[in-house]
Amino acid sequence: MTHQPPPAEELRLLDDELRRLDARRVQLLTRRAWLVAALQQMQAPAPPATHPSATPPRPETAAPSVQNVLLVLGGILLTLAAAVFTLVSWGHMGITGRATVLGAVTLATLCAPVPLLKRGLRSTAESVAGLGLALTVLDAYALREAALGGTDGPLYAAAASAVLAVIWAAYGLLPSVNALRLPLPCAVAAAQSPLTLWALAADAGPYTVTAALLVTAGLDAVVALRVAAAAVRICALVGAYGTGGCGTLAAGWLSLTADGPVTAVRAGVLLVLAAAIALGAAWRLTGPAGWHALGLAALSGLLTVGALGAVARTGVPAAWTVPVHLAPGIALSAASRAGGLLPQTIRHGLVWASAAVQGLALLWVLPVSALVVLGPAGWLGRIWGGAPSDARAAVAVEAPWPSGAVTAPLVLLAVAAVLAWAVRAEQWHPRARTGALGLLWAAALLLPAILAIPYLAGLAVLAVVAAAALCLARTARREARTTALILALITTVDLTLASLASRNVTLVVLSLLTALLAAASGHARLTPFTAPAALVYGTALASAAGAAADWPPARTALLVLLVPAVAAVLAPRLGGSRATVPVEAAGAAAALLAAGLAVTDPPLLALVLALCAVIAAGTALRPDRRPVGYAATALFVLAAWVRLAAWQVDTPEAYTLPVTVPALLIGALHRRRDPLASSWTAYGPGLAATLLPSLAAAWTDPHWTRPLLLGAAALLVTLLGARHHLQAPLVLGGAVLALVTLHELAPYVVQVTGALPRWAPPALAGLLLLALGATYEQRLRDVRRVRDVLGRMN
Repeated sequence: MTHQPPPAEELRLLDDELRRLDARRVQLLTRRAWLVAALQQMQAPAPPATHPSATPPRPETAAPSVQNVLLVLGGILLTLAAAVFTLVSWGHMGITGRATVLGAVTLATLCAPVPLLKRGLRSTAESVAGLGLALTVLDAYALREAALGGTDGPLYAAAASAVLAVIWAAYGLLPSVNALRLPLPCAVAAAQSPLTLWALAADAGPYTVTAALLVTAGLDAVVALRVAAAAVRICALVGAYGTGGCGTLAAGWLSLTADGPVTAVRAGVLLVLAAAIALGAAWRLTGPAGWHALGLAALSGLLTVGALGAVARTGVPAAWTVPVHLAPGIALSAASRAGGLLPQTIRHGLVWASAAVQGLALLWVLPVSALVVLGPAGWLGRIWGGAPSDARAAVAVEAPWPSGAVTAPLVLLAVAAVLAWAVRAEQWHPRARTGALGLLWAAALLLPAILAIPYLAGLAVLAVVAAAALCLARTARREARTTALILALITTVDLTLASLASRNVTLVVLSLLTALLAAASGHARLTPFTAPAALVYGTALASAAGAAADWPPARTALLVLLVPAVAAVLAPRLGGSRATVPVEAAGAAAALLAAGLAVTDPPLLALVLALCAVIAAGTALRPDRRPVGYAATALFVLAAWVRLAAWQVDTPEAYTLPVTVPALLIGALHRRRDPLASSWTAYGPGLAATLLPSLAAAWTDPHWTRPLLLGAAALLVTLLGARHHLQAPLVLGGAVLALVTLHELAPYVVQVTGALPRWAPPALAGLLLLALGATYEQRLRDVRRVRDVLGRMN
């Protein structure tokens, strides 16, 4: 049988076939054009062969570089040959021949650069001159081997290096060869060793050798600052830093190991010499080398402090080592006022040296200061274990008291005085005053422990420091106000920790701090910080009072709740102040602590939660704190649940109905204000809170009372949802009603199923499927209609 498609279908098939033919035709035409072009190119005459460019390849190395390498290698080979001749073949010639050969070769080599320079062969002349300089070294060696064999080695080396330095310098300064760059740097390099070798040859002590190094460094500095040739300056600069660094380190070591005034003075003289060299070099350096001069001036100041401190250290006890070094360091800060006597760079360098000395002194004070501030935290593990004997024992709880800390307050006061009066720059003066305030505070905290005054007196000093810092925070400028406030709060914490040694002292200190911070809260700028701090100390006071009265923690929680109540009363009086949120946060933290204390006693926990709910409800009365009402409701419900749990009530409706009723009332008010609000938002949570737990309980309840009541409630909810066209009550109520009905009818269905013949259930299932299949379209329309009805509900 031949299938004849409809006309429309046949027309579509013809159109598709024509489109495929057109596409194939375009493809074949494109291929044809390419083949024609290829054939035409093959028949055309071949183009002439092209040759690569005749440009020579770029050399990998430049001609001057190759020349320099060759000259250096040639000079090295000649130098090695001369050394071999001198060391190996020397014995085959007499003394006259030896002197003649070496002298003639050296003289010829040193004269050879003259014609080479005239011909413009400068690189070759430099190579030959280097060979001649090396030959002079061999001449010196040969002279000692031939005629001066009994001379002391270091002494001859010192004399030879000095003579070679002079000869090379004179050779480099000759008009005919002064264009050479090698002789003068070599002369500077040879001049580094004569003084040191002479000191070693004379069996001089370490002081003389160090002085020789420093003198050599000074001469190098003079050359580096006076000579214009770059190569000579670089060589002299390297020598100055090399010998000067070694000499300075040696002088510093001698100063540290000095065991008497005489040795200390000798080491100090060496340090002063090094400082003078550095200062002289800094004085000469100007312009772009200002940073270099600044570093040298700072180094000079540090070396001077080390020299003076080393001399003074030998006559004072060990505890005064830092102060005797700090004194000359502070004196250096006077250089900032010597405007007409010292250049600006020198002044700045000396000021930086003074700052470095003071910083090192503060680093020395840091451990004992940290012990005084953090040491009282050791009482957290020994609360009310007994009052210590003095203020030092109150801070040195877990760590030993450091030796030599007696002068720490003096160091702090001295540096604070410098910051307060010596720093006059407008941009640095406020910061310096703030730093001086911090140092004064640290000195005040150190004094009780340093003097080992009685325990209660030490606590009184801390209380006075805290009060003074709070007063200063009320009257000082902005920068000092913040610093004073921070120091005051740190002092209160330190005072609280130190008071934990004794029960009565703890109660008195916490009461005092609560009152002090509450009084300071009268200043509007301090309220955001002092008011929450007062509430925190009030919470600590309430907890300590309950513990002192031997109350259980749950009963102490009732006392702690006074703090959230005070915070709730105080917050509205602050208005729109920045302190409102911190005060409320402190009150909330105290309420949370109260709940944590009462967690071991369910009846008291329920009472605490109820009181917290009352406080939250009172807070929610304020127009700007309406959302707190939700928290109050949650606390009320939670309190009810805890109370029911304490009564051992296991009926779920007792827990869910207190949630459902307020939730439905709130949902109704919400729907009244916003009629377009969804019923799931308004009533869904409240209905689900009771219906779902009750449904779970009904499925496991063997009695008929709960299923009956739940079914009646679900039927009522379903009817109300259908009456008011509300989707959430209709769906939730209908679903719960259907499930309850299924649960109640299930036993009877099982009985009926058991009474029927075994072929009946499959037959009934088959009839059901046939009925659904026959009315499938109608059922789909019914489902869509139900969906549309539910969708139109709110």
